[in-house]
Amino acid sequence: MLDRRPEPAPSGPVSGEPRAPLPVLTPGLATAEIVVVFAVSLGASALRSLVSLIGSLTAPADLRAQNAVLVGTMAPGRPWLDLTYQLVGLAIAIAPVALVAYLLARSGESARTIGADLREPGRDLLRGALLAAVVGGTGLVFYLLAFGAGVNLDVVPDALPEVWWRVPVLLLAAAQNGVLEEVIVSGYLLHRLSLLGWRPWRAVAVSALIRGSYHLYQGFGGFVGNLAMGLLFGRLYQRWGRAMPLVVAHTLIDAVAFVGYGLLRGRVSWLP
Repeated sequence: MLDRRPEPAPSGPVSGEPRAPLPVLTPGLATAEIVVVFAVSLGASALRSLVSLIGSLTAPADLRAQNAVLVGTMAPGRPWLDLTYQLVGLAIAIAPVALVAYLLARSGESARTIGADLREPGRDLLRGALLAAVVGGTGLVFYLLAFGAGVNLDVVPDALPEVWWRVPVLLLAAAQNGVLEEVIVSGYLLHRLSLLGWRPWRAVAVSALIRGSYHLYQGFGGFVGNLAMGLLFGRLYQRWGRAMPLVVAHTLIDAVAFVGYGLLRGRVSWLP
C-alpha cells in the first residue's frame, strides 16, 4: 500500500533542468523511519521511564511516598544558569518535530499532511479547548484515585524557584509537550501506520501504548491514564485528520497543571 511514488518535482527555476524525483517511501523504509524517529525521541523516553519505574518499585518507600518532578530546577541557587538550562532543554526536546517535518518533506508531504498547520485556527482552538476541559478534569480525578490507591507516585508538576521566568518556562514546557507528543505520536505515527496498511484500531492501540509507556515514571496510574488519553486522541486524529486540535488540548492541559499546581500547592487539602 505504501509503494506510491511521489510526483516528480517541477523543473528547476534557473537551469530549467528537471530535478531528481523524490525518493520512494517503501514499507521497509517507512518502518525503519518510524523506529529511528522514536529511538531519538519518545521511544527513548519510554525506555528511561521503564527503568525509572523499576527503580521506584524496588525502592524502600512506597510509590505514593516518592515524587515524580515534571519541571524542576537544574541549577539551584543560580537562576540565570537555570534559565539557560531550561531553554536549552526545551529546544533539544522539540528537535524531533523538525526531524519529522523533514522526513515528511522527503516523502513528498509536509506538516500539512498530518494537520500540523494553521489552516483552521478557530476550529482547532475550539476543539482543543473543549477536549482539554473534558480530559483535564477527568485526568485529575483519575490521578487522585490512583495516588490514593498507592499505584502512582506523587506527581509534582512544578518545582521551580520563585523567579520571574518561572511561569513563562512552565508555559513553554507545556507547549513543548503538546507539540512533541501530538505531532509525533498522534499525527506522524498514525499517518505512517495508515500508509503501511494497518487497521485503524490496531494503529491507535500501538500509539496509545507508546504514550502510556513514556509516562511509566509516574507509576501505573500515569501509564493507564495516558493510555486512555492516547486511545481518545488517536481516534480523534483519525476522524479529524488534524494534529493541531490535539496540540492545543495537550498544551492547555499541561499549562493548567503546571501553573495551577503552584497556585494551589499548600492551599487545598485534596492536592498531595
